[in-house]
Amino acid sequence: MIEEQNTIAGEARFDGIGLHTGERARVKLSPAPPGSGVTFIRTDLSPAVRIPATLESRRDNPRRSSLAVGSAEVHTVEHLLAVLNVLRVHNLEVEIDGSEMPGLDGSAREYLEGVVDAGLRGQGARARHLEIRDPVAVQSDNASLVALPSTGDLRVSYTLHYEGPPRVTQHLSLAVTAESFAKEIAPARTFVLESEVKDLQVRGLGRGANAQNTLVIGQHGALDNQLRFPDEMVRHKILDLLGDMYLLGSRVTGHFVAHRSGHFLNVELVQKLSTHYAREREIEGILANAQRGLDIRQLQRLLPHRYPFLLIDRILEIDGDSRAVGLKNVTFNEEFFQGHFPGQPVMPGVLQIEAMAQLAGVLLLRKSDNVNKLAYILSIDNVKFRRTVVPGDQLILEAEVKKVKSRTGQVQTRASVDGSVVAEAMIRFMIVDAY
Repeated sequence: MIEEQNTIAGEARFDGIGLHTGERARVKLSPAPPGSGVTFIRTDLSPAVRIPATLESRRDNPRRSSLAVGSAEVHTVEHLLAVLNVLRVHNLEVEIDGSEMPGLDGSAREYLEGVVDAGLRGQGARARHLEIRDPVAVQSDNASLVALPSTGDLRVSYTLHYEGPPRVTQHLSLAVTAESFAKEIAPARTFVLESEVKDLQVRGLGRGANAQNTLVIGQHGALDNQLRFPDEMVRHKILDLLGDMYLLGSRVTGHFVAHRSGHFLNVELVQKLSTHYAREREIEGILANAQRGLDIRQLQRLLPHRYPFLLIDRILEIDGDSRAVGLKNVTFNEEFFQGHFPGQPVMPGVLQIEAMAQLAGVLLLRKSDNVNKLAYILSIDNVKFRRTVVPGDQLILEAEVKKVKSRTGQVQTRASVDGSVVAEAMIRFMIVDAY
């Protein structure tokens, strides 16, 4: 099944003090149309500034994730983005009347509860998905972060280590699901070592931190507070990583192995994944827009065929991963008319089949497992040609998947002119890697 994009069904509101600025901000989450992504809107500025949650908007700031357009910034977005990542909320408007998201209790729990209470609404459009197939790694000093292939889920293994004081080592590995996130990760709070507090204050950070929203870890544990988990610190590090991963713009399946990673290294890996998987992300972007049709430029980025053998002019619609409708305008300028019955031009039947096969190939690429693969014809059965196709005809091509496995697919295809079927065939494909 193709995963569809989601937005929230209602609204969610939050109000609180920013952990670093100490300023109060009010936030409203509202539904957004498919394909629009997540946008933070600084309503306190005139005019309001829209800041998309993308890698391009990322702004480096210590101990938090920030987004910016020009001089307009929004800080500490990672807790909300982690919730959106795990719940698979793709489109959202986040109105905020300040520069920093409320810290609330220092965790993502209240953001999670607010989004869950608002509910989710499917939007029909295809969601983007990236499967880690090749290891990708980043390293900085004594910290590292690696993305590895996994078995169809998202797993995070994090090792936290501080020399101190106090000296702290924690490790946690878990499969990230909506259920495990709500129970094991979302309640974990922001923390700071007692030995770091004065330095952070000198740098103007943590102005809104207090015993209710930040754990201060001393030599003998949390000061003036009770831990929610014995290893709450490493759990919050996983929370931050999940928030930073959202900036990739795709749901990711793979195993992320982190050692002392923080926001800077997290985003460095996300940027490297974006570059390494540029072709896969391009294809996912094209397919995500397929419900609104694909024009010839998009088809050229999706299919390997080129003139004079790209035989589809446009895809009109795609219904999930099961059915597609395309269009081929047949003109007298086609190369094949020069030698195929030149006195009475007729489109060759084999090219009608090829046009139908190209549409079927696009449809088979709808499956996330088949991104960056090719479909080669294995067999053609039950072929029928019912009338000739001549210059001036407009072929409406249809493809419907009948069977699909990991390496093969079977598609029923037909072509019509003016509502009458002119050709049909059952085509079986072999699905192979493109490189």
